[in-house]
Amino acid sequence: MGKRIGIVGIVIEDFSCVERVNLILHEHAGLIVGRMGLPYREREISVISLIVDGTNDELSALTGKLGRVRGATVKSMVTKNSQQEERKREA
Repeated sequence: MGKRIGIVGIVIEDFSCVERVNLILHEHAGLIVGRMGLPYREREISVISLIVDGTNDELSALTGKLGRVRGATVKSMVTKNSQQEERKREA
């Protein structure tokens, strides 16, 4: 199964869940290429954006765990084609 590049957006609305979110991100650190977190104080939320690289199963495991955390909203997007599929087309 090929790897895909993706983006994961996390909105933290209840700060009591931050420790759980960070634990999940640490468990899946090997998938995370980059991370940016921004506190939006005026709205009393924080926004975390991740650039990830992994198989569909790996990315689904990450977003599934994050999606079950109360107080956090998660959305993701991945590329249509995996690296393997792209290499096959180029050959």
